[in-house]
Amino acid sequence: MRAKSVSFFCFSSFSLSNSKILCKFAPVKLYSDQALAKILDKEIFHLIGDVADGMGVECYVVGGFVRDIFLERPSNDIDVVVVGSGIEVAKALKDRLGKKAHLSVFRNFGTAQVKTPLHCREGLGESLEVEFVGARRESYSHDSRKPIVEDGTLEDDQNRRDFTINAMAICLNNKRFGELVDPFNGIADLEDGIIATPLDPEVTFSDDPLRMMRCIRFATQLNFQIEEETFDALSRMADRIKIVSGERIEVELNKIMMAPTPSKGFVDLQRCGLLNIILPELAALDIVEQRNGRAHKNNFYHTLAVLDNVAHQSDNLWLRWAALLHDIGKTKSKRWDPAIGWTFHNHNLIGAKQVPNIFRRLKLPMGAEMKYVQKLVDLHMRPQVIADEEVTDSAVRRLLNDAGDDIDDLMMLCEADITSKNEVKKKMFLENFRMVREKLADLKEKDYKRLLQPVIDGNEIMELFHLQPSREVGVLKQYLKDAVLDNKVENEREPLMQLLLEKAAQMGLKTN
Repeated sequence: MRAKSVSFFCFSSFSLSNSKILCKFAPVKLYSDQALAKILDKEIFHLIGDVADGMGVECYVVGGFVRDIFLERPSNDIDVVVVGSGIEVAKALKDRLGKKAHLSVFRNFGTAQVKTPLHCREGLGESLEVEFVGARRESYSHDSRKPIVEDGTLEDDQNRRDFTINAMAICLNNKRFGELVDPFNGIADLEDGIIATPLDPEVTFSDDPLRMMRCIRFATQLNFQIEEETFDALSRMADRIKIVSGERIEVELNKIMMAPTPSKGFVDLQRCGLLNIILPELAALDIVEQRNGRAHKNNFYHTLAVLDNVAHQSDNLWLRWAALLHDIGKTKSKRWDPAIGWTFHNHNLIGAKQVPNIFRRLKLPMGAEMKYVQKLVDLHMRPQVIADEEVTDSAVRRLLNDAGDDIDDLMMLCEADITSKNEVKKKMFLENFRMVREKLADLKEKDYKRLLQPVIDGNEIMELFHLQPSREVGVLKQYLKDAVLDNKVENEREPLMQLLLEKAAQMGLKTN
């Protein structure tokens, strides 16, 4: 077993000012084999052991379920390794459970899944699925994540596992029921809060590069440190991530995003070079330029502070994505103005245009979720502009109209965007946003959402002036909408018709 060392990166040194950086990893509770046997004293585990004993094969519960026992976290993700045919043990278990159980066999992968009936779920949650696989040895070609698989021993199977904390196994056979098999001292790594690979990390990551994403994901979810040699291998092997499909990377990114403090994962992705391959637009923000003694802030670490601020308020995955991408346009919009210094004019508009390409490349959904993120990126400066000036009904009415049902999420994002260390400045911004929220509440009470659309629509305009869908129709519609939003007239037919006829006459349009 190789010696392990941990390089502790000073995460807080980059001043994620409003982020509640966790300082302790998940507590670990140690159990004797007798205590583990008591924890596994459930009908389903005894049935699996009885079936395996009857077939003369060894079987073990492995992976995340074992890890989570020591972390005292609930888990229904039960994986069982059989030193023999996992499929045959699954079939035999299905027969023992009877008609209420459901068996799915995946011969291409050498696995089978059994969904247990209600009476076997005691103490394990509302649903329970057990995945069976035969112990195996794997080898890989350089250009594929698909391994060449051979039957193997339990040792072979544990050698192929991604991390030491996921390589532990507990025996389910009757004579050894509850016995922990931990060849890589995963328990010690759990106690120390370390993510490390069982064997040479460079080989582990080269064989299956998705493990690099999983490494950072586990470190983020558990708030663990990545062991030094393992992290060095991440940096050396980062380019291998290119053979992994976007769909698989998306899954891991979203799990990082939904961690309690997601910024930790993105710092590690940036440090090892993976972020520049996966999301170069975000990686490019990690720069501070100085000219004539004037520097702008590091927009990468500012973005992560905003992301953490949102994460501490909401579990909405797509709001977190909006936080991650809200300043993505600053790289392209950055300009130096000798009079005022660095500027990022229209970075929100530029960033909003980048969102579809980013979602498409990462295989994120291109429907309502993408449009929601794009809208929030586009609008995230509007409340601040309103707050910096006089908070007028007209400006807030337009904001409410444009944001629609997402107005509360937009305001949460904007408040999270306040990461200044200057407490006076921060207090002023929050007070301004409070006034914007008050105006929004007043307008909502008056049901402006229903009243904001002019009672004269585009179809009536086309019919009145004998027009086809055209630029002229759009101009007239917008003219009426602006009049309503600016409260120039009531949203009633007679005053709007008068405005419409006047504007149409200026444009040379006639009703006949």
